[in-house]
Amino acid sequence: MTSNPRLLSVNVGTPRTIEWRGQTIATSIFKSPVAGRVAVKGVNAAGDDQADRSVHGGPDMALYAYATEDYAWWEAQRGRLLGPGYFGDNLTTRGLDVGGAVVGERWQIGSARFEVAAPRIPCYKLAMRMDDPAFVKTFARALRPGAYLRIVDEGDVAAGDAIAVVARPARSVTIARFAEIYLGGGKDAAELLALEALPQSWREWAQEKLAANTAVNRSPLRSA
Repeated sequence: MTSNPRLLSVNVGTPRTIEWRGQTIATSIFKSPVAGRVAVKGVNAAGDDQADRSVHGGPDMALYAYATEDYAWWEAQRGRLLGPGYFGDNLTTRGLDVGGAVVGERWQIGSARFEVAAPRIPCYKLAMRMDDPAFVKTFARALRPGAYLRIVDEGDVAAGDAIAVVARPARSVTIARFAEIYLGGGKDAAELLALEALPQSWREWAQEKLAANTAVNRSPLRSA
């Protein structure tokens, strides 16, 4: 990583319909870089939208950031070039350890301020984008999830903008560790519950996992 993190690209896309393996799928995973300054407000970047807001988008998933260093790793693994936005990222960064960012960390980019909220949990649409049905598991195991961001202060961003980490909470879990907790079935969910900036949906998930694990540990069959 460099000491001068910057925004490499701003990428947007709107819903489109794709035919994949006999299915018709509505998706906004196809993002393309845009020139000039791009407004970010509400739950989107200008020109961007989500196809299914029941599982994508909203305040805790307003934008998705992915590092060019992680892109380089995937390009080596897959043996082909993958341009900015290929993974559906709105913000492609350079010189910033996105996986090492912590929940609640805040970034200043251009005139906008963002807060790191959660890792990406891949779905079949990423597999479709890669044309690889197994890619959901491949992506998850790599622990290079990228980060979903909240918009704290609306503004505008552009390729070339500096990225400044302006705040980090005292209690922290990295995005990569967060993804690892999820992949581990939530047995370490208590780590997440200590985070003030944890999205409510993830808090509920962590509480459910912690309660389930506690019940199993108290089971008479387990202690017999």
